Amino acid sequence: QLQLVESGGGSVQPGGSLRLSCAASGSTLDWYAITWFRQAPGKEREGILCNSRHGGSTYYVDSVKGRFTISRDNAKNTVYLQMNSLKPEDTGIYYCAATGRGCYDDDERSYDYWGQGTQVTVSS
Repeated sequence: QLQLVESGGGSVQPGGSLRLSCAASGSTLDWYAITWFRQAPGKEREGILCNSRHGGSTYYVDSVKGRFTISRDNAKNTVYLQMNSLKPEDTGIYYCAATGRGCYDDDERSYDYWGQGTQVTVSS
């Protein structure tokens, strides 16, 4: 069974950068699309960016376009979320999740496997 573990979160000042990792074990990521979700304080969790099995990217929110990118390293069985020009509104818990359906939507019901989340705090 696929297991996902996020890492790389932390506290950063506005304008800073972080790179989150989503490391998989128990199975290969080759068969899955991976989406990064974010849950801001007091808000519902939302999908922000998906990486397909073939390496393509799909953005689910406009606010991160031009600042966040997603990539995968199949040899390391890991997907990364590079976050640049961070803003206070990017604060939240970031989760990665896997689906065999592809990057069609960010409906949580489509995702079979979830990580435990990593906290990102953007504050001066």
